[in-house]
Amino acid sequence: MEDFWNIFCDDSACSSFGGKPLCFDFEFLKDPSSCINHLLIIFLDMLLLLVFAFVIIHKCFLRPIHQGQNRVESKELSLKIALDVLSFLGAFLLLFSTYKASKYEDNDSEINGSLYAPLDSQVNDDDDLIDHISVTPFEKAGFFSRMSFWWLNPLMKRGQEKTLEDEDIPKLREPDRAKACYSLFIDQLNMRKEKSPSSPSSVLWILILCHRREILVSGFFAFLKVLTLSSCPLLLNAFILVAEGNTSFKYEGYLLAISLLFTKILESLSQRQWYFRSRLIGMKVRSLIIAAIYKKQLRLSDSTKLVHSSGEIMNYVNVDAYRIGEFPFWFHQTWTTVLQLCIATVILFRAIGLATVASLVVIVLTVVLNTPLARLQHKFLSKLLLAQDERLKACSEALVNIKVLKLYAWEIHFKNSIKNLRIVELKWLSSVLLQNACSVILFWFSPILVSTATFTACYIMKVPLHANNVFTFVATLCLVQDPISTIADVIGVIIQAKVSFSRVVKLLEAPELCTTNVRKTCYDEKLKGSIFINSSDFSWEDDLLKPTIANINLNVSVGQKIAICGEVGSGKSTLLAAILGEVPNTKGKIEVYGKFAYVSQTAWIQKGTIQENILFGSPLDAQRMLMYISWMIHLVLLMRTLQKNCFILQEYILEGLAKKTVLLVTHQVDYLPAFDSILLMLDGKIQQGGTYNDLLTFSQEFKDIVNSYKKTGGTYQLADVTSTRIHSKSNKEMKQYFIEKNFNDINGDEFIKEEEREKGNTGLKPYLHYLNQKKGYIYFFISSLSHFMFMICQILQNSWMAASVDNPQVSTLKLITIYLLIGITSTIFVIMRSLFAAALGFQSSKNLFRHLTNSLFSASMSFYDTTPLGRILSRVSLDMSIVDLDIAFNFTYYVASTMNHYANIIVLSSVAWQVLLLCIPMVYVTIHLQRHYYACAKELMRMNGTTKSSVANHVAETFVGAMTIRAFEEEDRFVEKNFDLIDVNTSAFFHSFASNEWLIQRLEVIYAVVLASAALCITLLPLGTFTSGFIGMVLSYGLLLNTSVVYSTQYQCILANYIVSVERINQYTHIQSDMQEVIEGNHPPLNWPNAGNVEIKNLKIQYRPNGPFVLHGITCKFEGGHKIGIVGRTGSGKSTLIGALFRLVEPTRGNIIVDGIDISSICLHDLRSSFGIIPQDPTLFIGTVRYNLDPLSQHSDQEIWEVIRKCQLQEVVEDKGGLDSSVVENGRNWSIGQRQLFSLGRALLRKSRILVLDEATASIDNATDLILQNTIRTEFVGCTVITVAHKIPTVMDCDMILSISDGTLVEYDEPLKLMKREQSLFGNLVREYWSHFQFAESH
Repeated sequence: MEDFWNIFCDDSACSSFGGKPLCFDFEFLKDPSSCINHLLIIFLDMLLLLVFAFVIIHKCFLRPIHQGQNRVESKELSLKIALDVLSFLGAFLLLFSTYKASKYEDNDSEINGSLYAPLDSQVNDDDDLIDHISVTPFEKAGFFSRMSFWWLNPLMKRGQEKTLEDEDIPKLREPDRAKACYSLFIDQLNMRKEKSPSSPSSVLWILILCHRREILVSGFFAFLKVLTLSSCPLLLNAFILVAEGNTSFKYEGYLLAISLLFTKILESLSQRQWYFRSRLIGMKVRSLIIAAIYKKQLRLSDSTKLVHSSGEIMNYVNVDAYRIGEFPFWFHQTWTTVLQLCIATVILFRAIGLATVASLVVIVLTVVLNTPLARLQHKFLSKLLLAQDERLKACSEALVNIKVLKLYAWEIHFKNSIKNLRIVELKWLSSVLLQNACSVILFWFSPILVSTATFTACYIMKVPLHANNVFTFVATLCLVQDPISTIADVIGVIIQAKVSFSRVVKLLEAPELCTTNVRKTCYDEKLKGSIFINSSDFSWEDDLLKPTIANINLNVSVGQKIAICGEVGSGKSTLLAAILGEVPNTKGKIEVYGKFAYVSQTAWIQKGTIQENILFGSPLDAQRMLMYISWMIHLVLLMRTLQKNCFILQEYILEGLAKKTVLLVTHQVDYLPAFDSILLMLDGKIQQGGTYNDLLTFSQEFKDIVNSYKKTGGTYQLADVTSTRIHSKSNKEMKQYFIEKNFNDINGDEFIKEEEREKGNTGLKPYLHYLNQKKGYIYFFISSLSHFMFMICQILQNSWMAASVDNPQVSTLKLITIYLLIGITSTIFVIMRSLFAAALGFQSSKNLFRHLTNSLFSASMSFYDTTPLGRILSRVSLDMSIVDLDIAFNFTYYVASTMNHYANIIVLSSVAWQVLLLCIPMVYVTIHLQRHYYACAKELMRMNGTTKSSVANHVAETFVGAMTIRAFEEEDRFVEKNFDLIDVNTSAFFHSFASNEWLIQRLEVIYAVVLASAALCITLLPLGTFTSGFIGMVLSYGLLLNTSVVYSTQYQCILANYIVSVERINQYTHIQSDMQEVIEGNHPPLNWPNAGNVEIKNLKIQYRPNGPFVLHGITCKFEGGHKIGIVGRTGSGKSTLIGALFRLVEPTRGNIIVDGIDISSICLHDLRSSFGIIPQDPTLFIGTVRYNLDPLSQHSDQEIWEVIRKCQLQEVVEDKGGLDSSVVENGRNWSIGQRQLFSLGRALLRKSRILVLDEATASIDNATDLILQNTIRTEFVGCTVITVAHKIPTVMDCDMILSISDGTLVEYDEPLKLMKREQSLFGNLVREYWSHFQFAESH
């Protein structure tokens, strides 16, 4: 009851008296702003409303309009009814104004004691206003400013003066921002759960509760629009009677013209507010849906991620949230269409009597026939979205791992796989488009059926047909034709929203991580940093019967340094994840006190500056910044490269974190002696724990690990190395490097380029680009021509009726028969228009996707290095979805509505030619307004697209780094950033759709003046100039003038918004390609390379045309069959050299010769498929074991099993189910070491004469490293093996060592010779390593 009372009371004066919602004190009667007075005034208005309604209903059913001798009386009655309707609308406006006034009266007394608030909030000069606002002027706009969109004028003017930039767009009001919308949603959800804790909460109902007031207000404007629109046929009837000379007083024509003008302006105001406020609701719903999805993905459990992959979540954000946000715009269409049909039925009954039943029967049949179509649409759309999910999942996986695909020369195969998924998607897309076409045909054909059935019923029932009742019927039918024809769109939007809503709700109701059971609030400082695990089992699948690690008992005291080691797949990473709260605890108890700092095994870098990535939400201390840089570089190198000496470990881990608890998962035995305790993991259990010496003494498994490490360490030991000197020099050099680097560069340099967007007026270019896909302009031309012929048929139909309805020489049967024949002819053109529109959408979408896919898979790596994944995925998801479903039909709708608009003007001017004198200046004003609008709106639409990509990219980044974010407890900061990104996007969207209403409202007022002027001219014509039939036809077309300009402008705005998706897709179809066309006759031999000789000649490389050289003239030769080691410090150019060998980066100068063939002269596929590589980051794809080893299906199962045996993976593969055992996204169900052995298996299957190891052993344990090294030695005998060294022992047995420093070849010789050479870079690296090894041995 309190909520109901707030509708009247709102924020009025009674709120300050004890907070009582209803007060009966007589003092309140003295206060004009009290809620009692508001209630009394509203009740009085409602009483007047009921009186007016009673008068209208009473007069409507008094007697019929059209009976011959009662024409004069009917004319008088029609005029009175029309004026009564206007009075009825005025009463509604009074009621609304009374309600709205309560919101401003509280502020009245605060404005210098004034009794009123300004009607227009634009108190400052428009030129300067936009410069001084941080929030949209809509927030403080007065009533008339909001009704007329006057508050938007400053932004529109700014858009005319300059190209709008992001900073020119004002912020949203506080209630419209994502945080406020999401908070309101959560509050309502919690209230609902408190009231009914046992019953499940309906997300849809909660959304309605959150926006119930806005829905009611927009519904009021929708109701007002229906009433104003429905009064037009009554005015038309009065005009016809006046034109026939049946006037009741002298100036009746003038009064009717003024009434028509007032009605049309009121119709415009109500419709614009209806659409604007509905869009606003949809925007807020979309914002909170995206915010809810984002917050949910931060809490998703690992098992849930198997169901909702990153690609699917991107689809929820980009597509489903967009579809749900579109629904509120169409919501009121559901009941206003029914209301309009009911009112039309009353008008038709007054015009044609019982023949109205025939109209109702046809309308009902139309709706009934649409039921199976709606079911089919729901089915097809659901299938389409599922196919879209699969395709987007494959796109996401391929684009994330594009470097691996290029190195293996698999990009063509994966591109074809995506195209195959697209074929399945296109199958359902064609079904959806055809079903849409059928719905459009049905609802455009229904008015023809209605009119034919009705006139036939009139003939059978002997109902006389005259100009006034026929064209009252025609005008009424034309007015309901638009809502009837939009039923298909409404049903489509409802179905799309329903499907999308169910998908999003399924995600929001998915299981979450529960870290509160792990992390405990620490009230005792002595406990901070301690960990207690007692007899606990942890399972990634949250299954008590399938623990991933079992029977874990662990007590870690404050400040302890714990190392965790073990073989591949022993559960080391799972134990660390369990402590972080990432793995469900299915048994036992775990308590963790204090905060985490987490360094993941796989590096996660987010879009932004180096400073932002280092600080990660911490406040900046400039003095400590350089220390942080040096420390984090060493720490990251320790974790990732494991090449630095042990003093780095001692200085930065043991000394720098002396008071901190440290857990280190490592494969490097040489770090273990420095730790307080070591945990040995085996088969998902802690096998043993203790100090380094204790484990060496009592654990055979630990001895095996140490021995395998020593085996990988080689036999070269140099005892005469002064380790301290080497360390201090290395450490000093590293610090000096970062100190000499400009600190501002670290603060300002971004890893990722800002997204580019089109600027200025691109004219017809994007439209022509869309139509030029697969000769789409032919489909478009036929579709447009078909509508033109349909429009001609409609004019002929009405002209025949106008000319013959009162002609006694034409029988009623002949009149109706010819009318029917013309109508049947017109349906042929309706069918052609819809089918060719569907064909246009299908062919254009198919071709655009093909171009986009080809461009993305042939793009150079520099594009992927500087472009966030979210930007790309937003194009292959939302932008492609718009191209698939929306552009083609909206294109044809725009052309059709524009044709209708100009046809209405032509028909109107055919009788009232004087209106052309008014049309000329009006056309000039229209063109001026449209230019004014497009200068601003185009940039708003483009900004909406680019800022949407920022939201998508942030979601994609967060999905990958969710574990790191949770570990650092930075969820709130990332959620706030997401709120800000959503607000930036919705601000552009808000001002974009507001500008649409700004333009349409002004155009409607212009054409309301044109219509009123034409009607006045018609009433002033001498009697007999035109028959009443022609006057009725002309005015029926004139009444559609506002509707046609609304639809024309609206579809033009929608199309302009949608065409931005074509612009964005087109941007990525012209990416710099690294794919070289195959030159016939220039293929390498089938057995190339047969010797494995590699000759590098004066190789120079730069990543950008004007950038610095990364490699400076390297010249050397790798003999076939030799093992080559490439060493150098971080950033020296090792990986760039490997990239040049695979042509991931093209040489600026020089060349590479392999077995006598310049690799630049052959196509990339021939080159890359001839080399073998084991990359640093092992990558597995969604599918099976067989698919991951042999995606091209080039080998038999026997060959694959042989390779698995050589990689020592046979036992684990058999345990998981054989070659068909599943591999989930990112290979999360396989350990890092196992994934690297899969990479080895791929190299074994390829059997290339040249094998490259790009730091392949950096992330694996010593046992796996030993397997890999031994396999390479035995299986690649006689092959050229090029190894980029991350660990010095890996290259100790190489034939030749290539040392690189700062992109320059420093030395190239045999390892022993280099070690004996003074000032040798390789010798220094070996000395550093062995000082490290000796330190471990001494412990």
